Amino acid sequence: MKRVYRTAGAALCAAGLLLATACSSSTGGKAARERAEEAAAAGVADTPRMKVALITHGAPGDTFWDTVRKGAEAGAQKSNAELVYASDPAVSGQANLIQNAIDQDVDGIAVSLANPEGLTGAIQQAAEAGIPVVGLNSGMDAWQDLGLLSFFGQDEAVSGQAFGERLNDEGAEHAVCVIHEQGNVGHEARCAGVADTFEGETEILYVEGADMPSVRATIEAKLRQEPAIDYVVALGAPFALTAVDSVADAGSDATIATFDLNTEVVPAIEDGRVEFAVDQQPYLQGYLAIDSLWLYHNNGNFSGGGAEPVLTGPAFVDRDNIGEVAEYARNGTR
Repeated sequence: MKRVYRTAGAALCAAGLLLATACSSSTGGKAARERAEEAAAAGVADTPRMKVALITHGAPGDTFWDTVRKGAEAGAQKSNAELVYASDPAVSGQANLIQNAIDQDVDGIAVSLANPEGLTGAIQQAAEAGIPVVGLNSGMDAWQDLGLLSFFGQDEAVSGQAFGERLNDEGAEHAVCVIHEQGNVGHEARCAGVADTFEGETEILYVEGADMPSVRATIEAKLRQEPAIDYVVALGAPFALTAVDSVADAGSDATIATFDLNTEVVPAIEDGRVEFAVDQQPYLQGYLAIDSLWLYHNNGNFSGGGAEPVLTGPAFVDRDNIGEVAEYARNGTR
């Protein structure tokens, strides 16, 4: 997994001048941000102005999608494009947002596919309007069937399987996988992947992700009900941090690990409150999705050849390597 992590880092550095500064581990903070801004300004394309839309299933306040959006904004700035960002956790709302983008006559759409079936009609409408569409983050098994140009993300089943193997290495015996978005195909695939390779007992716990106090109480109740649970598997960094409180409330000795990073989970990994995280590089997903639309529009390129997804993860981040990404996470770009 570390090899994958370093390979992904190399790919990030190769993405262009905009990202080159961020790949230096010897500099950071304000100076690094200023250099990144200078590089972005110097690297703006002189191609005709575009208008592109990024539509996701992100819930309000979910820091993961803030990171995706920052990557998309960087890609749009480089591409001389106006970015229209909108999100709705409900698939019907996402479909309406796609239609809104069509009505605005955008030059391209990037969309997350947490519920691919529910977006089929809206994506078909975009195709009929001659608007290219790419997928990102979720729905990797469906993007080709939907006729999308490209897909950017991680294989959630493979990611879950790697997570399960890591649990075996940690000596875990009983894990609960907490799904905070019911119906999200990516979340289901993660937990299924964990169960595929984890040699201990695995359970799934559904929580209402939009209500964090309820999430905390539900995990606490589960830990009280089954004190044998020794690992809580969170599917997002904010939920891992809430699980830390749940474990304390329940008086449990369970360890917490998670998929995805954010600014707040970095110190939690550093001090051991969270054992490890799986990084899928959401900033890179947003950046590449928008950049791919510019490449297609201006040079007819298909990222992944239109046949294979472009993988941005997974990679484990733990106390041994958290220093390699900490400064970027604290800047809100990892």
